[in-house]
Amino acid sequence: MQPSTVPPPPEPFRPRLALVPPPQPRPVRTLVTLGDSTAAGLGDPVPGGGWRGFPVLLAGALGARLVNPAVTGARMADVRRDQLPVALAAEPDVAVVFVGMNDTLRSDFDSVRLGADLAATVTALRAAGAHVLLMRYHDHTRVFPLPAPLRRALWRRVVALNLAIDAVVAGLDDGIGVLDLDVLPGGYERAAWAVDRLHPSELGHRILAAGLVVLLADAGFAVPGEVSLQCGGGRKVTALHRAAWLVFRGVPWLVRRGRDLGPVIFQGLAGELRAGLGRA
Repeated sequence: MQPSTVPPPPEPFRPRLALVPPPQPRPVRTLVTLGDSTAAGLGDPVPGGGWRGFPVLLAGALGARLVNPAVTGARMADVRRDQLPVALAAEPDVAVVFVGMNDTLRSDFDSVRLGADLAATVTALRAAGAHVLLMRYHDHTRVFPLPAPLRRALWRRVVALNLAIDAVVAGLDDGIGVLDLDVLPGGYERAAWAVDRLHPSELGHRILAAGLVVLLADAGFAVPGEVSLQCGGGRKVTALHRAAWLVFRGVPWLVRRGRDLGPVIFQGLAGELRAGLGRA
C-alpha cells in the first residue's frame, strides 16, 4: 500500500503592492521677478555697466527664461499697476515678488492699502498658474544705522509690512512660498550688503538666490543648476566706487527722500515723546 502524500499548505496570500513612482520635478520654463531696485539687481554690478542680481542667478540655476519688469523705486501699487500685466503676459511658471521697503520710507505709508495691492497681485499670478514667492522683511536698521527714534519708527513699519504679507499668505492654501529675510543665513553680515547698505552686494544677491532655490526645490520644481556663494563674474567694488556713490548717489538720494523721510522722523519723535509722557 502506497503511503498517502499530504499536500503542502497553501501559500499565504500576499497582495502585490503597485509601486507608485515619485512625481518628477516640474521644470521652470519662465521665471518672472517683480519689484523694486533689489529685484532689478542693484548692488550686483557687472563689467561694462548694468546689474545682474538674484533674478539672473536664480534663472541660471533653474535653466529658465527670465522676464524682469522690476524698476528702481517701485512701490507695491506700482507693481500691481505697471509690472503685473507684463508678468501675466509672460505666462510664468514661477513669479518672485520683491517689493515693499520703498513704501515704508514714504510719508503716505498705508499697510491696509499695501496689503490690498499685494493680494490682488498674488491672486492674479496664482490664477495664471504661477507659483509665487514672497519675502518677509528683515530689520534693516541693523544694517543701515539710524537715530533711535527713526530706527524704531521704521521698524514698526516693517512689522506692519510683514503682517500684511502674512495675511495674504494665510488666505492661500498652496502655490506660494515665503523667504524670511530676517532668518536668512548670512543676511546680516556686512559683506552681504553693497556700499549703500540699502541693497544686497553680489554675495547678498547670491544668498537670496540660494534661498529661493531651496524653496522651489521643496515645492517640487526642478533645479538643474546651482547658486554658488563664491562671488564671481561681477565687478569689483573699490574705495573709489564707494566715494563716488556717496557723492553722486548717496547725497542726492537723501535730498530726494528728505520730503518723505522728514515726516517719518517727526512721527517717530512724536511717538517717543508720547510714550515717555505716558510712562511718566
